[in-house]
Amino acid sequence: MMTLKIKLIGLMFCLLASGQVFAKQVKTGIEILKDQHFKCLEGKRVGLITNPTGVDNTLKSTIDILYEAPNVNLVALYGPEHGVRGDIHAGDKVDNSADTSTGLPVSSLYGKTRKPTPEMLEGIDVLVYDIQDIGCRSFTYISTMGLAMEAAAENNIEFVVLDRPNPLGGLKVEGNLAEEGYFSFVSQFPIPYLYGLTCGELALMLNGEKMLKKQCRLQVIKMKGWKRKMTYPETGLQWIPSSPHIPHAHSAYFYPVSGILGELGYVSIGVGYTIPFQMFAAPWIEADKFAKKLNALQLSGVTFRPMHLKPFYSVGKGEHLQGVQVHLTDYKKAALSEIQFYVMQEIANLYPDRAVFDQSNKDRFNMFDKVSGSNKIRELFAKSNKAADVLVYWNKDADKFKALSKRYYLYR
Repeated sequence: MMTLKIKLIGLMFCLLASGQVFAKQVKTGIEILKDQHFKCLEGKRVGLITNPTGVDNTLKSTIDILYEAPNVNLVALYGPEHGVRGDIHAGDKVDNSADTSTGLPVSSLYGKTRKPTPEMLEGIDVLVYDIQDIGCRSFTYISTMGLAMEAAAENNIEFVVLDRPNPLGGLKVEGNLAEEGYFSFVSQFPIPYLYGLTCGELALMLNGEKMLKKQCRLQVIKMKGWKRKMTYPETGLQWIPSSPHIPHAHSAYFYPVSGILGELGYVSIGVGYTIPFQMFAAPWIEADKFAKKLNALQLSGVTFRPMHLKPFYSVGKGEHLQGVQVHLTDYKKAALSEIQFYVMQEIANLYPDRAVFDQSNKDRFNMFDKVSGSNKIRELFAKSNKAADVLVYWNKDADKFKALSKRYYLYR
């Protein structure tokens, strides 16, 4: 009996360590829609924008749920980046096709057009959006959502968002607003790099603040049980990879840690290795020295561990690289997006002839600026290779945006 108790106690500690113990499962928008017996979709021809992350709490696809519901007439699917079933590699075009499971037509929103055309929407009464994003402006699903909202408004179609958690929580807001001249599919709207809203709350803001060319008839199906302070493990929900390089919930935490610098292709950020977005490495970096320099900065909630690796593909494929793995020791205290600026600073300090903007491919500067939402980040940093030179500008809009976005909070 004592042995059994010891085993049970051991199991409980393991679950506690993994964040899975007794977590009450949040009910996402699709679960609430099921509870409501799909009333808002009855008698309407429904189009669905989704991908593999659109599932209920048993991991059943929203496509199949709506297709099988007796009072729902699902007639069309729309595929964002990676496609409705997740069978398209990052950056590859999504073709128009037919869904292999249901036979429904699939129109591409990541090919010739990224906004639904009138022809794509012909005969549709309501567009439903159900995709798990990662809370970062440069991740393209929110751009798909906003452009689809605009198209719905232009074609007198209702728009329904099935809400899902922001995996970064609802409290982290980092980065300047994307600026005129730098709007693109990776910075579609004037919002910060980390915007601290669920997709439903963001949709309400895009509509309410007239960030779209035309406002749509919008309904958000709220979640039940989600709180702004929650990290993703606390939701009790399973994580579905939102793209090939966001395989785990914690991958979403690291995407903003290195994603902007990663656009230059100058150092490996772990894409092509086993820890995407969680590291910085190059053939000319000395791991121990680099880790020592970064740890001496005493950045809140962050520790850097020296590491060696050979990437399987992408930057540094097959080469022996050295660098650091980023460990978030206190997620709530860590300023995620600032970490890469300090990495860039210490590269210049240790290796003056390797300063990022002196040596990286200038053809990639445009993409760096688009993801940054401005050319000012690059220009300010390049003056003296110091993180402090960009952080005032980087953080200048955060407090004002937080105050504005509270108007659209659906959760506390």
